[in-house]
Amino acid sequence: MSSSRNSLVRRTGGSRAPKPHRGVDEVGFLSLTPERARVLVLVAGRPAAIALAVVVILALGALLSAGSDLAGTSGAIAAGWLAVHQVPLTIGKTTLGLLPLLPTALLVWLAGRECARAVEPDSTRVDLGWIVGAAVAGPLLVTAVCLAVAEDASGVIALQPPNPLAAFAWVIGLYLLAAVAGIVIRIRRRLVVLLRLPDWAVSGLYGAGRSGFRLLGCAAAVTVLSFLVHVPRVGETYHSAGNAAGVIGLTLLSLAYLPNLVVQTVGVVVGSSAQFGAASFGVFSVVGGPIPAVPLMVAVPTGPWAWWWVALLLLPAAIGVLGGLDCARNSTDRIDAPWATLTSAALAAVALVVLGAIAGGELGTFGRVGLDLPIFAVIVFAWLAVPGYAGLVFARWFIVPVGAPPAEYTDSDDDECYYDDDAYYDDYPDVDHAHYDDDGYYYYDHEYDGPELEGELVDERPAIASRHEYHSETTPDILDAEVVEADLPDNDPVDGR
Repeated sequence: MSSSRNSLVRRTGGSRAPKPHRGVDEVGFLSLTPERARVLVLVAGRPAAIALAVVVILALGALLSAGSDLAGTSGAIAAGWLAVHQVPLTIGKTTLGLLPLLPTALLVWLAGRECARAVEPDSTRVDLGWIVGAAVAGPLLVTAVCLAVAEDASGVIALQPPNPLAAFAWVIGLYLLAAVAGIVIRIRRRLVVLLRLPDWAVSGLYGAGRSGFRLLGCAAAVTVLSFLVHVPRVGETYHSAGNAAGVIGLTLLSLAYLPNLVVQTVGVVVGSSAQFGAASFGVFSVVGGPIPAVPLMVAVPTGPWAWWWVALLLLPAAIGVLGGLDCARNSTDRIDAPWATLTSAALAAVALVVLGAIAGGELGTFGRVGLDLPIFAVIVFAWLAVPGYAGLVFARWFIVPVGAPPAEYTDSDDDECYYDDDAYYDDYPDVDHAHYDDDGYYYYDHEYDGPELEGELVDERPAIASRHEYHSETTPDILDAEVVEADLPDNDPVDGR
């Protein structure tokens, strides 16, 4: 019979076939191969080991350059680890809640990259759970040790032990964010299909990312430009450095706090204001006050206010319009239903508010440093929603017609990270449509009049089994198949019966 293999199979009697998988299928949670165990050890240990090594080097360098003894080395290392994870510290009577963002961002990126590398094309939900657990468990163990060391070192140095719940919450939150971000970036197309998100939600998510990065990029450009304008004042900030080690320390400190200042500048660019204790600055006013004597802080304007600063408001307006144009090209938004545009503005505002909350905090005697978050959230949403809607309307009238299909959101290099159903069924042209139900099983949506294969499930796979046992050659067959011959015309004999 010359029909294709696919023409012999169809869904009968409510039977379901499992979704094709390129590797192993779902196995028990307690099953773990040596190869996966090695990968999980790297996920749990490599980011924490690199961060701890850098903290040790910096702590020893700071103590040796200051001519101090090494009695408080363990306490300084523990404080450095906690500070990298944004855990507020109290040294003597001074509270340090404004901690540098750059080391934290690099650590989150490193952990997310490690998690992304651990994801394989055939990774199951259990594998992903192992990856997330390993990414959080390793740093939690180091944090517990650092808390104990800080408690013990409080009698030697003026470091008060931080709140353990706050420390564990920060560590869990940061590494959970890193793990989820790394996994989502790795399998984003497969995840969109699994969650069955509407196209406007996906478009809004990607639009929020673009708008947020554009605002941060413009704020970084404004910060660098202001620094270059006031660069003659940089020499004054190095007078208290004392020696070359002090100069290097102040420079590294400025670089570490650069992302914090960029986030504060976002508030200034959108029309809000940034507060530095008693001082504040924005596009409409400048209030003088004491600021830290750090080279980076020369970028902060001290006054007087200039009218042309209002021109900075053109930046968020232009970003909002670009966001609307992007949503018009990459979604099915209509003028009377701009759901992707509004979702993009809302998600970008939420992300920037969270970033603004992390970038601020108490700074000793200077007081609170940060943004007025409620006002900042409303202003960011307004700048991205109103001009964004204007850009959407313009695009629908003159550029992209209504009802244009959403753009592709994945790159060609991540095809190995999802199940390409079309490619899987290229060898079976008789199947018109293959669908998946809620449980991950597929069925065929076509009619066939030829012989059919009826199957009956006679055995089930154990809930917990090793992958080797499941895929060994001795695994018993799970289907008892029977070929049912269809009635064939008498005048059309078939060769090879």
